[in-house]
Amino acid sequence: CPLTQMVKDCLKDSDMDNKAVLKCRNMFALGLVCWLFDRDLSLVANFLRDKFAKKPAIAENNIKVVQAGYDYGHNTHSSAMNVYRIESKTKEPGRYMDITGNKATAYGFIAAAEKAGLKLYLGSYPITPATDVLHELSKHKSLGVTTVQCEDEISGAASALGASFAGALGVTSTSGPGICLKSEAMNLAVIMELPLVVLDVQRGGPATGLPTKSEQTDLLQVLFGRNGESPMPVMAATSPTDCFDAAYQACKMALEHMTPVVLLTDAYAANGSGAFKLPDINKLDSINPPYVPEELKGKWTPYMRAENGTRYWAVPGREGFEHILGGLEKDSNTGAISTNPENHDLMTRLRAQKIANIEVPDLVVEGDVDDAELLIVGFGSTYGHLHSAMDELRAKGYKVAQTHFKYLNPLPKNTAEVLKKYKKVVVAEQNMGQLAAYLRMKVDNFVPEKFNEVKGQPFQVETLVQNFSPLLTSPAGKE
Repeated sequence: CPLTQMVKDCLKDSDMDNKAVLKCRNMFALGLVCWLFDRDLSLVANFLRDKFAKKPAIAENNIKVVQAGYDYGHNTHSSAMNVYRIESKTKEPGRYMDITGNKATAYGFIAAAEKAGLKLYLGSYPITPATDVLHELSKHKSLGVTTVQCEDEISGAASALGASFAGALGVTSTSGPGICLKSEAMNLAVIMELPLVVLDVQRGGPATGLPTKSEQTDLLQVLFGRNGESPMPVMAATSPTDCFDAAYQACKMALEHMTPVVLLTDAYAANGSGAFKLPDINKLDSINPPYVPEELKGKWTPYMRAENGTRYWAVPGREGFEHILGGLEKDSNTGAISTNPENHDLMTRLRAQKIANIEVPDLVVEGDVDDAELLIVGFGSTYGHLHSAMDELRAKGYKVAQTHFKYLNPLPKNTAEVLKKYKKVVVAEQNMGQLAAYLRMKVDNFVPEKFNEVKGQPFQVETLVQNFSPLLTSPAGKE
C-alpha cells in the first residue's frame, strides 16, 4: 500500500516499532484531508500535543506524519485537484455536542416524555439501522425510560401500544421489513385511538434488501399499507440534528391527537452526525394530552371527543372511567361493539377528520422565491443535497427555488399554492417516484418532473445539477 510505505519512510528515523508506525497511517490520511479542505495544521498539532502530553515523542511523530500527508497532497495533487474551503457558520450561543441521528431521535423521545410528564416505553426488536435507538434509550432508566427487547417486531409494537393504554408514551422502532410486521398493531392503534410513535429508519429493500444502505422507499407503505381506512400522521426528519425535533414533534402529535404517528428517518440521517445545540426543555413546545375532565365522571364514554375531534384519554386507575378498547368497531356514543352501517361510516369519517384537523407548519420556499423557473421538491434527509444543488444552479445564474416536506400527512395547507406557483417543478427522491405520485393524488392537475435514484447511496450534488440543468433555460431564465 503506497500510504503505508510513505508513513514508514516518514518515521524511518524514529524509535517506534513497526506496529506503532502502522497506527500512524490515519494521521497521514488526516493530513491529506487537511490539505484538501485547506485546514490549519496547528489545530491538529495542538490537539495531539494535548492528547499525548505524557508521551511527547509519540505526539511529535504523529504531527510529523500529519505534515507528511499534507505535503503529499500539496506537492502531488495541487495541479489536478481543487482545494475546498468550508467557512465557519455563525452559531447561536449555547452548548453544542456532536450527535448522530439515532441518538438525537432517542433524546427527542426522552424530552417529549419529560415535557408531557409521562414515562417513556420503547418496545423494539433489533434491526439495522434502527437498533442504536434501543441501545441509547436503554442507558437512561434514571429518566423514567423503560426499554424491552422483544421477541419479534409484532410484540414490540403491541407492547408499546399496551404501554400507551396504561398511560405511558409508547414508542416502537424498526426499519422497512419491521413496518410490514407492525402494520396490524399500527392499525389497532388507529381504531383504538391511542398515542403510539412508530420510528421507521428506512433502508434498502424490498425484503432484507440492503440492510446497511439508505433509501426513501417506505413512504407509500406507511401512508397506505394497512387494511381499511386507516389514516395516521407521517413525518420525515431532514437531517441528523433535525431528528431530535422530528421525534419530539411526533410524540407531541401522537399524545395531543390520540393517534399513532410514523416518523421516517433513514440510514443516512440515522448514522450521520452534526453539531447539535442542547435545547432548554423549558422552551420546548408544551405537550398537553387530552385527559378526560373530572367533571365528565358518570357521563363519559370511551369515544367521547374534545372540540377538535380528539378522543379523550382515560388512563386506567381513575375511578369512574373504567373502560375497554379493542379492534372491533365501536359505537360512537356508548363505546360498545357495533356493526351498524351508519355508525361505521361515522366513525371512519371522525377518525379521518381528526387527522385532517392537525395543524402543521406551512411549506417554506428558499432561493428565488418570487421568480424561480424551477422548484426543487423533496422530503426527509435529501434536504442538504437538494439545497446544495439549488445553490450551485443559482451561482451559475439560474432562477431556482426549493421546498422540502417534513410533514407528509397531513400535508401543509399551502402545499397546492406552492406547487402551482412555479412554471416547472421537479420532485427528487430516493425511490421510484412515491412522493410525486402522492402529491399528484393530493393536488389537482399537478404533473411534476421527476428525478429518482434507488442506489442505496445519498444523492450526489453533481448528478443533481446535471439532471436539473436541462429543465432550465439559459442562466437568469433568458433564452
